[in-house]
Amino acid sequence: MVDAVTTSDAASRVSSGRTSLVSNFETFLQLLTAQLKNQDPLSPLDSNEFTAQLTQMAGVEQQLLTNDLLTSLLDQNQQGIGGAANYLGQDVTAAWSATRLEDGAANWSYELAADASNTTLEVLDGSGRVVWSGPAPETESGLHGFTWDGRTTAGGQASDGGVYSLRVSAKTASGQTVDAQVLTTGRVSGVEMYDGEPYLVVGASILPVNTVIALSAPQDDA
Repeated sequence: MVDAVTTSDAASRVSSGRTSLVSNFETFLQLLTAQLKNQDPLSPLDSNEFTAQLTQMAGVEQQLLTNDLLTSLLDQNQQGIGGAANYLGQDVTAAWSATRLEDGAANWSYELAADASNTTLEVLDGSGRVVWSGPAPETESGLHGFTWDGRTTAGGQASDGGVYSLRVSAKTASGQTVDAQVLTTGRVSGVEMYDGEPYLVVGASILPVNTVIALSAPQDDA
């Protein structure tokens, strides 16, 4: 069985390889310079041979640049997931509206900047189509929770596992728009990497770290 290579092992190997290449590159330049200085004026270095040597030198230089890029990518990956790991076990609030329907329920929070007389919630599927809409259970200023039972406006039942988003719109009695936003709240239970970016697992949601707007230490359950 082939042993797995850890990030630190890979970084060490890349660094070691770069050191070796730098040494070889410098030696190559010294030899080429000495060869040019000491060549016989009556029998100069063959142009084909000189071109081959320059090509070889360019190849070594390209390998150095590749190793630098690999080292940079390894550092970014390690810092990204390492930084995100600090969120594990913490309670977060994120400006994120996508979550999975699990056991016939999808949970969100929505926040109103002021009291509203008319607040509508809409649940959208992965293609952006509204599958359910209705009045919000609470319309006062502040943070409120909402649970969708998977029932669509057409009377059907959405299947577990689908990803849905919530949209909220609110107005005052005079018709003025009330600022509102959908939030995901909960405890971070895991960290995952997608396209080189760290994501947090919060309940049935997987959200980017940069969507977190509040963080608090977990409170002991009563």
